[in-house]
Amino acid sequence: MRTHGKKYTAAREQVENKNYPLADALPLVQKIKFAKFDETIALSIRLGVDPKHADQMVRGTVVLPHGLGKSKTVLVIAGPDKQKEAEEAGADIVGGEELVEKINGGWTAFDAVVATPDMMRAVGKLGKVLGPRGLMPNPKTGTVTPNVAQAVKEIKAGKVEFRVDKTGIVHAPVGKISFSSQNLVDNATALIDSIVRAKPAAAKGKYLRSITVSSTMGPGVKIDESGVETAAKK
Repeated sequence: MRTHGKKYTAAREQVENKNYPLADALPLVQKIKFAKFDETIALSIRLGVDPKHADQMVRGTVVLPHGLGKSKTVLVIAGPDKQKEAEEAGADIVGGEELVEKINGGWTAFDAVVATPDMMRAVGKLGKVLGPRGLMPNPKTGTVTPNVAQAVKEIKAGKVEFRVDKTGIVHAPVGKISFSSQNLVDNATALIDSIVRAKPAAAKGKYLRSITVSSTMGPGVKIDESGVETAAKK
């Protein structure tokens, strides 16, 4: 049976067994922190979809208004005509097929990958390396595009990809525990709004089943999903 330490237990005792308004839940997560590092705060959102069916897959991106508190290392795989554009936009690593071979060898010292459509024949070989890490470029998330400058700038600005897992839950970060409470609320609202807008037409019944917010080390705090879904639809 799993047991928790005294600090975790003390933090959990400060959380009531109820659904908190979003504006109350995030400050509470900050209040009960006990870790000595700047933890990431993330939402876990259970959706009323069956991911086994392609027409109920929920996937998308959102640029958080206040970013994530760190700058991602962005790699761009493009032809020579787009490489300078990527560099000027702030890409950290830029190249062509030589990067594909390097990644195929196991190198993954980056946080995001952008590729131009003409390079996908080569990049397609990296599915086994990048896929499990959630780094495979995809047109649906804007990471396969001829407009590499825009893609790089959005990622640097705090673009978050979200995708429902096989259990019907979306896990996504909304910032650091050192953020102001209002910035966390703004980021969380933007994420939830994007997920509500991504609701598949085939999804029936209640869409947002439950929402929990937690820091890296802290206990979960339940959020009143009915309130945030109503706000997102306005």
